[in-house]
Amino acid sequence: MENKVVLVTGSSRGIGRATIIEFASKGYNVVINYKDSKTEAEELKMHVENNYNVKALIIKADVSNENEVKNMIQEIIKEFDNIDVLVNNAGIAYDRSFDDIKIEEFKETLKVNVIGAFIVAREVSKYMKKGSSIVNVSSTNGTKTISPECLDYNISKIGLQSLTRDLAFQFKPNIRVNAIAIGWADTDMNKDLPKEYIEEEKSKIYIGRFADPSEIAKTIYFLSSDESSYINGEIVNVDGDYC
Repeated sequence: MENKVVLVTGSSRGIGRATIIEFASKGYNVVINYKDSKTEAEELKMHVENNYNVKALIIKADVSNENEVKNMIQEIIKEFDNIDVLVNNAGIAYDRSFDDIKIEEFKETLKVNVIGAFIVAREVSKYMKKGSSIVNVSSTNGTKTISPECLDYNISKIGLQSLTRDLAFQFKPNIRVNAIAIGWADTDMNKDLPKEYIEEEKSKIYIGRFADPSEIAKTIYFLSSDESSYINGEIVNVDGDYC
């Protein structure tokens, strides 16, 4: 029986990296997508191929670039002949004061976080068979928290949740589409935050800590697996319960 195939966008670091490792540990061939972090992508490929009996394919592509996405999908199909799971994880965020928000940054955030996810989902769906799955990585930003300094990011993540429900309808009954709304996680993106701020945020989380990326990856895997075969069009909070 051939290994299933998963494409995880923005997967050379952080939650994307943890997700690649989770799927590889379950016997999936993995597609590592990156835009800038080539070294990290190559290291991840070596890690999963050396530790799991799977194949890893690295592809550089900007998810907001339609032509690059189409080329990426064609490369995957040429290599593996199918795609069973898509994880739309690629995203960007700008943190600055409200008055310093630049319109070009606003547009870029929406272009990558929402339009990029749409482009990849549309192109991947053309090659997905019945029983395939898409998981979008959203955030509790904008749905549970208020942060005007990154309101473009918040809006993009709400948009991604709306896209999730629309795609679940569009691709029914063959492809399930769900999303996770994540809270704080121990990733490189957050490691340089002030210690006082980290402790303050941890105090708002019922579990009392940030998530390990592997915990988020396990939820993503669950939503893509047969164990969640009757879950569709849902947004699952993975934030330790933040208030």
